[in-house]
Amino acid sequence: MKRLFAVTCLVGGVVGCASVAPGGGNPVLRPSPEAAPADQAPGLAPAPDLGVKGALADSGLLRRLAADSVQDEKDMAMLDELHDVSAAENETEVSLSALFDINVARYAEHPRVQFYLDFFQTRARERMAIWLERLPVYEPMIHTALAAHSLPRDLTYLALIESGYSNTAVSRSRAVGMWQFMRPTAKDYGLRVDGWIDERRDPVKATLSATRYLADLTRRFSGSHYLAAAAYNGGGGRVSRGLRMLGAGADADYFNPADFEGVLAADTTGDDRFFHLSESQYLHQETKDYVPKLIAAAMIAKQPEKYGFAPIPKVEAYAYDSVAVNEPTSLEAVAKVSGADASVITGLNPHFLRAVTPPGSATWWVRVPVGTGAAAADALAALPSAERLPTIAHTVRANETLRTVGRRYGMTAAEVARYNPEAGTGTLKRGTVLRIPGIARLRSTESASAGVHVVRRGETLGGIARRYGMSLTQVQRLNGLKSSSVLRVGQRIRVSGSDSGRGTTTAQASQRKAPTSHLVRRGDTLSAISRRYGVSVQQLMAANKLSSASALKAGQRLSIPN
Repeated sequence: MKRLFAVTCLVGGVVGCASVAPGGGNPVLRPSPEAAPADQAPGLAPAPDLGVKGALADSGLLRRLAADSVQDEKDMAMLDELHDVSAAENETEVSLSALFDINVARYAEHPRVQFYLDFFQTRARERMAIWLERLPVYEPMIHTALAAHSLPRDLTYLALIESGYSNTAVSRSRAVGMWQFMRPTAKDYGLRVDGWIDERRDPVKATLSATRYLADLTRRFSGSHYLAAAAYNGGGGRVSRGLRMLGAGADADYFNPADFEGVLAADTTGDDRFFHLSESQYLHQETKDYVPKLIAAAMIAKQPEKYGFAPIPKVEAYAYDSVAVNEPTSLEAVAKVSGADASVITGLNPHFLRAVTPPGSATWWVRVPVGTGAAAADALAALPSAERLPTIAHTVRANETLRTVGRRYGMTAAEVARYNPEAGTGTLKRGTVLRIPGIARLRSTESASAGVHVVRRGETLGGIARRYGMSLTQVQRLNGLKSSSVLRVGQRIRVSGSDSGRGTTTAQASQRKAPTSHLVRRGDTLSAISRRYGVSVQQLMAANKLSSASALKAGQRLSIPN
């Protein structure tokens, strides 16, 4: 087994790392390695130095942040209400000094801004207070990421109206994480999203991707941060089309100042174009209200006491140590070797969806509380493989046998019996609790990730198809099944690959001509194209010499590797 070592990292390990010297002893400081970490998406530039100072050494605060994830349902209920509510006229005037690096003062008296100021202080007051408590934990990290792209620091508050700074938030449209990425956009910006890892939930990587996305949108809309924010919410295509319909255009070449006579005199940013567009029919109501929400949230976050909220608490910035893990290991095992509560480790690593590092030979970095990295790495290096994945409990259902239970977890009946000698043989008693080694559960979930689903009691072919985003016909063709076919518990169903009938011979298959190229259409992503042709994104990028997952253009022809 490789020697594991610890690194002390501030927001993503890009500042400086303390490693254990090869011969043991005290940690020594070393610069971050030049090579990208194993879990960094190919083609991405190294993450900028986020430069956060301080450390979350207070385990009480870590536990509280971890507990915050339990409140996601309340967060999303209020955020959904915030999305749905319609702005009303409100004549209250707000006097602001020059506190902002986005154009707040110019639009502070806008009726929609005034409406959302009132909304945050009344109906959303309880949740807003909690969101403001979370803000200082992530604010330094977000500020540094924004600065790396020359973006205004006050775009930090975009994450407030998106998720309330919750890393595990899931919207009704299935957007995920602090920055509420949809799956295709997340993959386009280098975030891994699969059955094992969802980096939309990783505050560090999601922040880096979100700021890159905002920078791209800002350039697209000629430096207008409000048009960029609207595009972040409603899509760049919709905003561009709306501007063209108004004769304003996303590009300066299309912009006609005459359309904004009497409005643009004091606007040097082009942000008036958003408010002009918001009065049209070319945006959805949620996008029309997105910027007013951002301005109102910024006003309260900058001066909470003025609006009846408690002062922003002074807390240490988001920081952690990391330990290298090069074989499947549960977060529970990491918690034990680090001496931290399991909830703290889970809160620091919300992107590990199964609370275990993925199978394979890649090295993964698991976050632990500041100051515990070196000791945790030494303890983890000495931890036997058998103890890295704790035993799980399986409660026997009606008519289950050692064989059917074993099939579910990729084990033989003899293996199940060896772990449960008291269970006997034959049909098991309903309600009996069997011990299943963690590695067996890992094998069963790995097979699903590899494109195979093991049928469980009560499942239907239609239900399995919906689970994997496929049609019933696709699953039937893929497995040579008919509508009259009966599923058996433990049966293995293919849920990825090419549609081929059961009777297809090797010779027939070889005669089929696989597509050799794909013409990129508007809206295509590498991840969608890779799924269509059964190849990986990395293979597509290598075959077409692409340096970034977002480097596609409509009309481009891609070579499809065999």
